[in-house]
Amino acid sequence: MKAKYPGNVSEFIIQGFCDTPECQLPLFVLFLIIYLFIITGNLIIIFSILFNSNLHRPMYKFLQNLSLIDIYFTSNILPALLHLLITKQNKISFFWCMTQLYLYMSLAFSEYILLTAMSYDRYVAICDPFHYIARMSKKHCAWLISTSYCAGFVGSVGHVVLVSKLSYCKSHVIEHFFCDLIPLLKLSCSDTFNVEILTYVIGTSLSFNFFLFTLISYIFIISTILKIAVHTWTSKAFSTCASHLTCVIILYMTYSVCMPIKAFNPKKDQCVTVLYIILIPIFNPVIYTLKNEDFKDSLRNLMLKFALMIPVNYTEKV
Repeated sequence: MKAKYPGNVSEFIIQGFCDTPECQLPLFVLFLIIYLFIITGNLIIIFSILFNSNLHRPMYKFLQNLSLIDIYFTSNILPALLHLLITKQNKISFFWCMTQLYLYMSLAFSEYILLTAMSYDRYVAICDPFHYIARMSKKHCAWLISTSYCAGFVGSVGHVVLVSKLSYCKSHVIEHFFCDLIPLLKLSCSDTFNVEILTYVIGTSLSFNFFLFTLISYIFIISTILKIAVHTWTSKAFSTCASHLTCVIILYMTYSVCMPIKAFNPKKDQCVTVLYIILIPIFNPVIYTLKNEDFKDSLRNLMLKFALMIPVNYTEKV
């Protein structure tokens, strides 16, 4: 006998992308390649920073944790989607649906805070370099990273608790490829006003504040860079900041958590969410490492170490 949860529902049905068998296999192959690329790229960043003591600096610690979040973020959704595409089993239990929603919101929230902390790190490094060591010490860096995780995972509890207490009597079919907030609210026959207010107030206010803080930081950063006459240092500073700013712009362009329920369009939201889930974890490794000479050197050294570890068998000629 299946356990009953609040709302008299024990499981949901994930609609996915398409019902025709012709598109299931191509989508499975495509998302599998994307997932493997995301995992590989972000693991390379993590281990390259981990095994190079020269990269044990705040900026790279933030980047390492950003890659970690990207791995968890995509692993929360893509493996379940791959399973759905290959097995056609599109049912998900109420418990795992709420778990997926909680992890999705928590990790997304943590990523916003972490990117904001990275903008603060760049601001201090460029605008106040003489106090950088004091203001971005190991203790302060660890505190910012811990706050990103704690705020994300604690701040999402209220949303999930309220959503889990709703009654789902309209339908059990989620018009999405995972358990997202707005599609779940559309299925509820309860009053969703409290959840919507909590989502809009917290989501809009926090995202706006994070974006405003990042924007102000970069106004000061660009202003400081333009005043510096040393061309080589200016070029390096622009390169470092441009990487972070590009990721921030992509993140906010695909932001759709605060969308009103009435404005929800399943097909459109699926496309935006795919961009959000895939683009950021793919671009983070590429953007941050493409013009970073320190990281390129670390990657070459890491590859050399692994190459030296591989035993070579020589056959003697008789």
